[in-house]
Amino acid sequence: MDGPGPRFIPVADIEVDSVVPTKSGYRLQGQAADGADYQIELHLDLPIDQRTQQVLGEFLSQSELKISRKSGDSPVTALRRERARQRK
Repeated sequence: MDGPGPRFIPVADIEVDSVVPTKSGYRLQGQAADGADYQIELHLDLPIDQRTQQVLGEFLSQSELKISRKSGDSPVTALRRERARQRK
């Protein structure tokens, strides 16, 4: 990201291999170009019917994810901040 505001550093480009519906969304699994495996939980704050869930699952299974983080934040710092936020 250029210009004012925080800059983001690419962490991984992930090709989605599987999409599993969960109680509140989806679990996406895939592999990055470096061979690392990733799992991402996507939670939805609204109920969806079964047909919509199937359609969204199909869309997500055909997707690629680009994960980035703010520059200056190490992954460990970001994880600690997230854990602290969850405890509140």
